[in-house]
Amino acid sequence: MARRRAMAVVVVLAVVLTGCAGGPLSLVSGPPRPWAVAETVVVDPVEAYVGARLAAMTLEQRIASLIMLHVAGVNPGPIRGVIDATGVAGVIYMGDNVASAEQLAATTAALSADPGLPVLTAIDQEGGIVARLPDSGPGASALRTQDPSATLAAFQARAALVASAGVTINFGIVADVTGDRRSFIYSRTFGADAASASPRVAAAVEGEQGVVFSTLKHFPGHGSVAGDSHTSVPTTAMSADEWRATQAGPFAAGIDAGAEFVMLGHLRYSSIDGAPATLSAAWNAVLRDELGFDGIIVTDDMSMLEHSGEAAFADQRANAVAAIAAGATLLLYVGPVDVGGVVAAVAAAVRDGRIPMATIDDATRRLLEFRRELSDQTGPYVHCGEECRALIG
Repeated sequence: MARRRAMAVVVVLAVVLTGCAGGPLSLVSGPPRPWAVAETVVVDPVEAYVGARLAAMTLEQRIASLIMLHVAGVNPGPIRGVIDATGVAGVIYMGDNVASAEQLAATTAALSADPGLPVLTAIDQEGGIVARLPDSGPGASALRTQDPSATLAAFQARAALVASAGVTINFGIVADVTGDRRSFIYSRTFGADAASASPRVAAAVEGEQGVVFSTLKHFPGHGSVAGDSHTSVPTTAMSADEWRATQAGPFAAGIDAGAEFVMLGHLRYSSIDGAPATLSAAWNAVLRDELGFDGIIVTDDMSMLEHSGEAAFADQRANAVAAIAAGATLLLYVGPVDVGGVVAAVAAAVRDGRIPMATIDDATRRLLEFRRELSDQTGPYVHCGEECRALIG
């Protein structure tokens, strides 16, 4: 999605009157020597709005704004009700939300209470075997044998489809690589190795640019681990050097092409961190510091961790605290989530020092910026407190 940051320019004119000796001079004591100094101050209206909005939010409101969840059904009323009641950032659409692209567009149009800060909407539209909207275009399994220009064209069409449904984020670009046909992710990958997958991942991002926000998944790479992260925490002993040589390339290519989101997988690379990447400060640091990613780090569905079969990840609230502490920007829940419980647990972790307040503020600011840029508004944020709401209610 093209960034729409219109800069407001403020010019301040200062006039200084000095006398021959360099001191202040009365206007009647002789001819003044005016020095007109024009100072140009550039104001980013998005940054100004976000700064003011962030300052008006409570800790709990900031934490709630780091959550994306799923609400079943095609009726926008219940979905809007959950958003309004919880203050979450947005929703992910699954198959049960979709009757047609036109219906989904109408649903999305009814979700935002504040047109100046639209809710985020996301969908898994990879093409091929993973498509929530009817999609006749080729998926990765077909595109992996064609020139990258075919991937560009396919994802230009896919982005237009997603946007026509009113959806702003496509969780649709698989940057994993594997040559193992037994892997559950095989048919969704663009190549058996980084050299073949990387240009196609970059082309997919290029195809979506300016139309929807692009997402690379499942970092640091599902193709190198056996098993399915929907039912386990797949684990590999692959070294960091081997990861860089075999898995990192498509993610780096997609980031360089401008992907706005990277999705962390529930994947354990035991030589790098004993925790899954979704709960790993080490992997968040690799994304930020080594690959230079400055966008939104979103988790894969957090409810998958709870059903992984590992007792250490059975506690929804503890998982949320660990993911935010590790550096995730946005927590994704497709399965049931107790928003109030998650918010309370993360707030407690902030108050007792386990999570720095700066971590919450950084994540909140990033998401507010994305949401503000989805609106066509450039005015300042006007906080409507209790007295204001009483007057307009």
